Amino acid sequence: MKRLRNHLIGVDHGDVVLFSDFEHDGVMWTGDGARQIRAHIEFSESFRAAPIVQVNLSMWDIASQTNARADVQAEDISEDGFVIVFRTWGDTKIARVRVAWQAIGELRQADEWELY
Repeated sequence: MKRLRNHLIGVDHGDVVLFSDFEHDGVMWTGDGARQIRAHIEFSESFRAAPIVQVNLSMWDIASQTNARADVQAEDISEDGFVIVFRTWGDTKIARVRVAWQAIGELRQADEWELY
């Protein structure tokens, strides 16, 4: 469990279309095997320390003739942002994906100084 040390708790969130590969025959729509897409997200304001980040699929459009396989994760989480990583594999054909995210963590206090 992450314990937050102050009353300045920040919540940031967003929704991002990671790809729309059916429009241009991209690899998620036409490829086979292991594939991934990475998208860097910047927070609207820096947190005091790396926050807790949750990601989830808010929309996905997949071919009905193939198996549905997906893995979405937050990686490289820092005070300033993180990376959404979406993976699929096998014969899965994904036309497009949108991911929602939420970050919760401590904010800096107005009188908090970093000298060095």
